[in-house]
Amino acid sequence: MYYFGFLSIVLAMFSSLLAALAALTDLWHNETKYLKRVEQAHIPVSLCLLLASAALLHALFWQDYALQYAANYTDRYLSLFYRLTAFWAGQPGSMLFWALATAILGSLFPLLSCYRHLSEQRRLWFWTFFHCVMAFFSLLLTCYSNPFIMQQPVPEDGNGLNPLLQNPGMIIHPPLLFIGYAGFVIPFCLALAQKLAPEEHEGANHTWFRITRPYLLFAWMFLTAGILLGAWWAYMELGWGGYWAWDPVENSSLVPWLLATALLHTLSVERTSKALTRYNILLISLTCISTFFATYLVRSGVVDSVHAFGQGTVGTPLLIFIVLTLGISIAVSLKRSDSSSLPDLFSREGLLAMMSWFLLALCAIITIATLWPVLTRMFSQTPSGLDARFYNTVCLPLAAVLLALLAFCPWISADRGKRWRLLAVIAAIFVGAGLLLAFFGFSKITALIAASASIAILAGIALKCFLLTPRPKKRSLAALGTHFGLALAGLAVAFSGPYDTEQDILLATGMTEKVGTYTLTLENIRQEDGPGYSALLAVIRIQEKGKDKGILIPERRIYEKFGDMQFSEVDTLPSLGNELYVSLLGMTQEKKVLVRFSIKPLVNWLWIGGIFMCLMPVFGIAGRFAKPQSEEVRA
Repeated sequence: MYYFGFLSIVLAMFSSLLAALAALTDLWHNETKYLKRVEQAHIPVSLCLLLASAALLHALFWQDYALQYAANYTDRYLSLFYRLTAFWAGQPGSMLFWALATAILGSLFPLLSCYRHLSEQRRLWFWTFFHCVMAFFSLLLTCYSNPFIMQQPVPEDGNGLNPLLQNPGMIIHPPLLFIGYAGFVIPFCLALAQKLAPEEHEGANHTWFRITRPYLLFAWMFLTAGILLGAWWAYMELGWGGYWAWDPVENSSLVPWLLATALLHTLSVERTSKALTRYNILLISLTCISTFFATYLVRSGVVDSVHAFGQGTVGTPLLIFIVLTLGISIAVSLKRSDSSSLPDLFSREGLLAMMSWFLLALCAIITIATLWPVLTRMFSQTPSGLDARFYNTVCLPLAAVLLALLAFCPWISADRGKRWRLLAVIAAIFVGAGLLLAFFGFSKITALIAASASIAILAGIALKCFLLTPRPKKRSLAALGTHFGLALAGLAVAFSGPYDTEQDILLATGMTEKVGTYTLTLENIRQEDGPGYSALLAVIRIQEKGKDKGILIPERRIYEKFGDMQFSEVDTLPSLGNELYVSLLGMTQEKKVLVRFSIKPLVNWLWIGGIFMCLMPVFGIAGRFAKPQSEEVRA
């Protein structure tokens, strides 16, 4: 079966290569001799990758340790849920899942009604690029990251899944990211195809971004959900009390998200003024390429991370593919100039373009800072990295400015008489919120700007929904709901980071310690055994001003398969105000436990806002399939 799984991937590679060569042959001879076969080639590619995935799942389900991948990531203690989701726990499995997601999304594209409106030349170019991507995936899986390596002798038990990955957030987080990455491949291929095969009388509804808008929103939505779940996993599983540490792997998924966010806004400029055509093609190219670059960072061993895969064999081919694809994308995007000039900087389109430049600046800073150890290695024997303080000092002010732009941008397009009144109202809310927050002692300037801008965004959305547009269209509702979620997340970040309280406390049984208005009492210390691990638990009662708030039971675990490594299991008392967070750091020989107690203001609004950001784009996707409207919908 496993040899059959490997051969399925080989067959997928050759199918993709033959389809790409057939499409290029037709393009070279300016004919459509092989077009039908090229269009159907995605079917065997998807089926082959499905069969390969089924073979891998079979090994994980039956715990067949003759397959090296199953032995590396499962053991007899692992539940069925974690056994099956170990599919993407390792490098080969995650690459197979990503390839499968890309293939399936590619197979769905011809089913869209708008696909029939594409010219034959454009279809050929699209499938050329798509099958080249699929051939590269298959090449990686056959030559550099094969999930079907067999081993002898067969071990009696597997190595087990890393305890850090045995968390629902971390289990769901990677596939969401990979589905998001896969979703950008379709718009990327079609954008290049449109540039290479333009139509003289192309309708407004037949441009690459109109046709692939569902894919863009779908990919952005899944990527957002993946990043959000990754942050929640870090907050609940690592035990350090935060949700974002500017880790290289975190940054590698953030960069495509920032690029995609910039693209969704500048596409609005192209829809209304037909400007930024080349810029948008370059943006979608950078978005797609950055997903492969994220994979390169995680799997090449070029940077260290708490959840990277370490040194691997896929780094070199990934880097070659990235460089080649970037060169082709730049050459194609420069093929023809824009049909109109750049928009006025103080118009709505100009502010959207400015927002995209800020987002690109953030991407550049994050990318350079993430690669700083690699760059310093070129001229120093002791390479150094940049810690979270650098990112917070440089990136957070830019993010605060972006929130401020988002607060004012939607009102620039109103008619001249109404525009200034609406802008004055938003400005008054922005300034008033800042003064009020400063009066209550929230004086850190970056957090103050971010919080004030978030409040102004929320007020503007309420004004638009309840007074100006009581029944917004679906696509407008998608944008408003997403911005609403972003504003809630902005408030959470503005308060939960700069204004959190954290203290390490040494407690003996029956001992009481006070932190702010809260009193902690250690009621008990006990040990428990679970499947494949032993745990130390601390039972801590929390009181506030003499009233019971609840009991927190943080844990410290040692797993049988992972030696003396200790893993933290935190506990929280959730609240829409101050969330209480406790992690167990260890126990002394005197039977005292060291705990880290944190007060996180408004942190749960980050998850609530993130849910809005993940769900509201569905209305935009639904709006795309609604009856065509002549009126442009704002981003």
